[in-house]
Amino acid sequence: MTHSIRRQLALIFIGLMAGTIFLCWLMNILFLGEYYIRSRTEIIYEAYHKIQQAANSDTYSTEAFRKELNDVCGIYNITVYVMDANSRLKYASINGGEELEKRLTAYIFGFFTDEVEIIEEGDGYVVQKLHTEGEDFLEMYGRLSTGISFIMHTPLESIRESAKIANRFLAYMGIVAALAGGVIVWFVSTKITKPILELNRISEKMVHLDFEAKYEGGARNEIGLLGENINKLSASLERSISELKTANNELQKDIERKEQIDAMRREFLANVSHELKTPIALIQGYAEGLSEGVNDDPESRSFYCEVIVDEASRMNNMVKKLLTLNQLEFGNDVVAMERFDVAALVKNYVQSAGILTRQNEITVRMEEYGPVYAWGDVYKTEEVFMNYFSNAVNHCRAVAGNSDKLIVVSLEQREGKVRIGVFNTGQPIPEESVPHLWEKFYKVDKARTREYGGSGVGLSIVKAIMESMNQKYGVENYNNGVLFWFELDGNERS
Repeated sequence: MTHSIRRQLALIFIGLMAGTIFLCWLMNILFLGEYYIRSRTEIIYEAYHKIQQAANSDTYSTEAFRKELNDVCGIYNITVYVMDANSRLKYASINGGEELEKRLTAYIFGFFTDEVEIIEEGDGYVVQKLHTEGEDFLEMYGRLSTGISFIMHTPLESIRESAKIANRFLAYMGIVAALAGGVIVWFVSTKITKPILELNRISEKMVHLDFEAKYEGGARNEIGLLGENINKLSASLERSISELKTANNELQKDIERKEQIDAMRREFLANVSHELKTPIALIQGYAEGLSEGVNDDPESRSFYCEVIVDEASRMNNMVKKLLTLNQLEFGNDVVAMERFDVAALVKNYVQSAGILTRQNEITVRMEEYGPVYAWGDVYKTEEVFMNYFSNAVNHCRAVAGNSDKLIVVSLEQREGKVRIGVFNTGQPIPEESVPHLWEKFYKVDKARTREYGGSGVGLSIVKAIMESMNQKYGVENYNNGVLFWFELDGNERS
């Protein structure tokens, strides 16, 4: 990823480290030497005050004074020589103090000729910087009011060398620290970038209308709050899309409703009159036969009564289906679009219809599907599947070469759609009948249809439901059977 936050954090950290180290290195180059000189000057002043105190209290000869001054000279590499008013030695540091006697005498009598740079000149002392014998020195000399003369001398070359060593060490350690810090930041930043990548994955799914993924990070920081808000946004979008799809279906139906109402009324009345004519005539004929005593034996009367009850039941079932179909075609039944697991719906219905298939000695095959989400009206989708499945049970037959009666239920996801299919073994539908299957009261085999009570309305109900949801449906013939299918909107994927 070109603009990775991890890379940016690592580069920013390394840049800050490098900038800080470079600034420290530059400050050392420019000011460390002067700072060391100032520090050395303060140390010389400290030794000067000790000498001054000893002069005022006349304690040069004490062991405590010598030890204290020896410690200062040893720690800070200072050479000291002190003499009284009679030029007698009072103190000389063990690191070459006696060698400064001639320099102190030369300063006192004013015949010292070396080139010096005076740093500070006070009452009874002078602090100066000089170059002699190829080296730089910091020096302080003077005469106290008690007649005591002194000189203190420390080399400056060690200061410069220490500054160089410190700068070189700082550069090496800075490079190591910057690289190590960059590596640590690279891995530590995973805790920041991982939830951000997770949020990116969730938002990408939301772009394709997949609202199943939820952010589950437990952090209570800004990223955690963002994740909670994305979860709320996902739920809100799912509700809004469901409402929009429902409203869109209603709008599409309203556009066509006015033009279809009159034609549907006329067609409904004509079909009802046609289909009820036969059962009404049968009921009337058998009822008249009973009233006129055509057959007086109990068996004949029972048969007449059974025919009347059967035809009345058939009429009742037909009227119920016609009323359902009428509501669908007239748009009085609102389609409630929602997102649901169509695989679970199909599986539950197949299980509930197990008694029916076992009674008819039918084997049902259906693969194990995980959740398959689709958009549609749950109850109307179940009605479509129920019509397909019951139709398959009624027409399922064993085919040549195989004695088993078989129904196969399938789900297939393709191009943002979910296709549900119900296949049954048996005789294919005649090709000339296929275009008429969805018409009300159309029956391919009218004699067989009456055997199981078919009315020819079930597939018309399927047609009305699928058109109310603006989805495709159809039938396909095979050598060994027939496949009925319908489609629903699934989750769009990239």
